[in-house]
Amino acid sequence: MSRSLRWFAAGVAVVAVAGCGAGGAKPVAQDPKAPLELWTRTTPGGDGEKGMKKLASAFEAATGQKVVVTAIFDDFETKLSQRAAQKDLPDLVLNDSSQLGTMVSQGIVRPVDLAAVKGSEQLLESALAVGKSGDGKMYGVPYSAQASALLIRKDWRQKTGLAVPKTWDDLVTLGKAFTTQDPDGNGKADTYGLAVPGSTKRGYASWYFSNFLWAGGGDFIAKQPDGKYKPAMSTPESVAATKWFRDLACSSKVIQPGAATMDTPPTNETFEAGRTGMYVVGPYLLPRFDAGLGKDKYEVVPVPKGPKDSTVLAEGGSVYLMAGSANEAGQNAFASFMISADGQKLGMEGQKAFNVQLPVNKSVDITTVRKDPRWKVYADAYRDNGRYAPSIPNWTPVRQDTADTVNALIADCDLDVQAELTKLDTKLADVLKQQGVGAQ
Repeated sequence: MSRSLRWFAAGVAVVAVAGCGAGGAKPVAQDPKAPLELWTRTTPGGDGEKGMKKLASAFEAATGQKVVVTAIFDDFETKLSQRAAQKDLPDLVLNDSSQLGTMVSQGIVRPVDLAAVKGSEQLLESALAVGKSGDGKMYGVPYSAQASALLIRKDWRQKTGLAVPKTWDDLVTLGKAFTTQDPDGNGKADTYGLAVPGSTKRGYASWYFSNFLWAGGGDFIAKQPDGKYKPAMSTPESVAATKWFRDLACSSKVIQPGAATMDTPPTNETFEAGRTGMYVVGPYLLPRFDAGLGKDKYEVVPVPKGPKDSTVLAEGGSVYLMAGSANEAGQNAFASFMISADGQKLGMEGQKAFNVQLPVNKSVDITTVRKDPRWKVYADAYRDNGRYAPSIPNWTPVRQDTADTVNALIADCDLDVQAELTKLDTKLADVLKQQGVGAQ
């Protein structure tokens, strides 16, 4: 998901110094044989780094172009800003697609010429769109996608005798059963219906809620005919969706205690340890839950349809061609490799970590790489119902302000939803105005 305001704060300093490839900067002498330095946001020594090094080795074998992979997880943004201050950015950065607006505003990425990226015509339209900035230019090459599905404790559901939920009402009914019918059979009232990471940290509450807000017909901000945006959290549709989500904590009480203080690690644990019976999440947790919980204990199904439709949050990763590179031809070639059928398939291989969650290349059928039918549930959700966050200069403060309000509402059941969302819209209007995208 999108990173915290630390990234935005760091970026303020970067804008003044990065400018490696921004307007007015001197052209960098090119060397098509220069090694490429690639940064990827993953744990050093972990399976993600190993997978990326495998991809880099395959690229080198195919092209003769050397790629040096650096895996960074902690303080990724700070370290990138330090390199920007030194005007010595890595050549390639693999980062969240939602970071495009922020990185463009910082001046640390160069525009992408799709004509120079072989195979770009094979990108899914939804993926291609997320690589575009508000000015219509491409600044990222999407190479991986993901969307949300609903994980359910299958053994618990079968014990209750209830069917897989198809609607929000069904979701609440099953959630209440998981909360009150002792589905684990231990004789204690210690199970809950839905796992919710409702913390304000890194905007988690907003990130999770987006799956329900959009399906309910609401929106964070609404694009106007002139391309500008208006706040939309106090519209009737957004208010109704927020009230329904808030009731999961305050009325039906089907989410886990302490959800308002939990980000994803402890929330993951509640599902894995058998304290919660449902979880709306991406496919990246399947390997963990298969190992820790047991593949036979849970099922993967589409998120139940909301009052409007079945929209779910779509996310992914993009290859960013960093400004100031001495090997732009190599940058283009690597991006081409990552979106090629061979690169996509290689990135999906493995059992523990995947550099490509869902393919963005139209020609790649996930079922030919992963025989597990659960992955098709995710692929269908992405292609049919996935929606990315809007591409504005900086999505982070919108997500953070929204998370603060959603978090407060599930933590304090006495707050007035309409009043809090109206105040939120005032904040969002200021954010949009500051970024130059607010409608009058």
